[in-house]
Amino acid sequence: MSRVNLVNLKRNQKIFLVIFVDIFSAFLSWFVFGPPGSIYISGNFSTPIYSIVFENFTSFIFPILASVIFLFFSGFYSQLIRFFDSSFKYWSPLLGALIFGISWSLIHIMKYEYLVPGFFYIIFLQGLVISFVFFSLLRTSRDIAKNILFPYSASLESQKVIIYGAGATGMELYQALLVDRKHEVIAFFDDSKEFKGRSINKIRVIVDFEELREEVRKEPNLQILLSIPSISMHLRRKIISKLENLRVEVRSIPALHEIVSDRKKMTELQPLSIDDILSRGKVEEFKNHDFTNKSVLITGAGGSIGSEISRQLIRFNVKKIVLFEISEFNLFMINKELNDLVKEINSDLEIISILGDIKDKKRLSDILKRFEIDVVYHAAAYKHVPIVESNENIIFSIRNNVIGTFNVMHSCIENNIESAVLISSDKAVRPKGIMGATKRMAEQITQSLFSEYNTTRLSMVRFGNVIDSSGSVIPLFRKQIADGGPVTVTHNEVTRYFMTIPEASNLVIQSERFAKGGEVFLLDMGEQVKILDLAKKLIHLSGNSIANDSNSNGIQIEEIGLREGEKLFEELLISGDEESTNHSKIFKSVEEFTIWEKLDNELMKLNDAIERYDINSAISILEYNVEGFHYEDQK
Repeated sequence: MSRVNLVNLKRNQKIFLVIFVDIFSAFLSWFVFGPPGSIYISGNFSTPIYSIVFENFTSFIFPILASVIFLFFSGFYSQLIRFFDSSFKYWSPLLGALIFGISWSLIHIMKYEYLVPGFFYIIFLQGLVISFVFFSLLRTSRDIAKNILFPYSASLESQKVIIYGAGATGMELYQALLVDRKHEVIAFFDDSKEFKGRSINKIRVIVDFEELREEVRKEPNLQILLSIPSISMHLRRKIISKLENLRVEVRSIPALHEIVSDRKKMTELQPLSIDDILSRGKVEEFKNHDFTNKSVLITGAGGSIGSEISRQLIRFNVKKIVLFEISEFNLFMINKELNDLVKEINSDLEIISILGDIKDKKRLSDILKRFEIDVVYHAAAYKHVPIVESNENIIFSIRNNVIGTFNVMHSCIENNIESAVLISSDKAVRPKGIMGATKRMAEQITQSLFSEYNTTRLSMVRFGNVIDSSGSVIPLFRKQIADGGPVTVTHNEVTRYFMTIPEASNLVIQSERFAKGGEVFLLDMGEQVKILDLAKKLIHLSGNSIANDSNSNGIQIEEIGLREGEKLFEELLISGDEESTNHSKIFKSVEEFTIWEKLDNELMKLNDAIERYDINSAISILEYNVEGFHYEDQK
């Protein structure tokens, strides 16, 4: 039978064939090291071997039946030969082999009415020998079958890789890549001296960094796969900084918790995280914010911040989460993910998904009342600067970000909502464009409404650039590098804060517990990072060099000029001083704002300009009400 025919056998046929091979292996072990072999040799080969086998066959048949039954119910025969690894999961075949050998010993001893002293120990040792021979054949037969039926051969297109870390995780990654076939492991790297001069499965282990550098020179398209999950972040960054100098592409295995929870496979190699690249402070997790029996509504629930707030709220005793989203696709995706998470933790939390628009105040108010909402996180906004600044979109952006925020906050007051939090932006501070001006106007609405009604605790959280959000520069840089460049920076001196989506969302949730009403909460986002330096790091860690011009090898960095509404650096504070809270990364500021009587009149004029589609009037109202905003400066 050919290899292809064997591979294409039905599952039951394959199991039957494997059991047959195991029975034959057991018979071989028993034949050579059990009664047939020993009696045949001790009788000086005078007794026919077949008669010895026939006479002692009962001492073989019952032990092998017991062994095969154990192996079957232990799941040993459910393993696929393609993925069999003799170095793992050896307890099941070992116990099966011991059942065979020891039960043979007991049956064989029972044949004798009188035992010579020491005979019992000899038979018992003989049974152990049979067990270990059978155990070895069980594993060896599968290794041989694996190599014959599924011989390893790296394709010509396979990516050559070096695994950084020769420990247990590195070995697991190596075994996974053997199955993956898209990668060819040419070496391990581990600076531990215990690996000096050693190899793993005939693959050498490099312990000297200069030797690694030489290997990178020889293989221009090499990847280094980080497989060092247990080391500290400080040491990890130090390693990555050294690798950056090699101009080699560096990728990493998923986090251990993602692998353990089956969310990702080890072979789902991914780019380095921002924590790997930039030195940033760790955000403290909070555990004492009580949402017991509370219903929470999130506007813009399908967006980067809104969806992450939803995910994190599941960890608490929330009674109900209402997802309010204008995009059907985004709503479908976050609804599916949250319901899967709820099932995973066996929670009775209710997830309600509602298609809606914050510009529709009547529908919004009805939902707040019908679902008895306690807390609102308002994350819905138009925020992509190039889109918002377009003349075609200015009126719609103002309507959504300004009038939409009024609808949310005023509806919360009308329906006696306990607390509402506006997700704002650093661009609201002395804004240079429409997006920032609309966010500052939204802040003023929130502050002014609380001052006027003083019922629902209205507050806002202001923070800067969020890594890997839909508007972040990092996904753009990675795409540009993958496309061969150029990488575009708006200005060589632009600096930005960086915080991950989970960190920012975590702090947004935490800020709500400090709110008494009217506060602007500011998030400590660490030191600002020069965007040009970040671009250089990403280029180097993608395995490329920086090109001086379009004719040079490598990725070129191109300065394209500041966009409308873009600032060189981010600010978080407009006026007043920062005040600390009980959280080291959350500060608050009570800033000046327009009183409600005056602001209400301005909003009526703004709404009238929007209805008339009068862009100039709408912009003039924003300029009048927002400190530091002069639209003509952008022209």
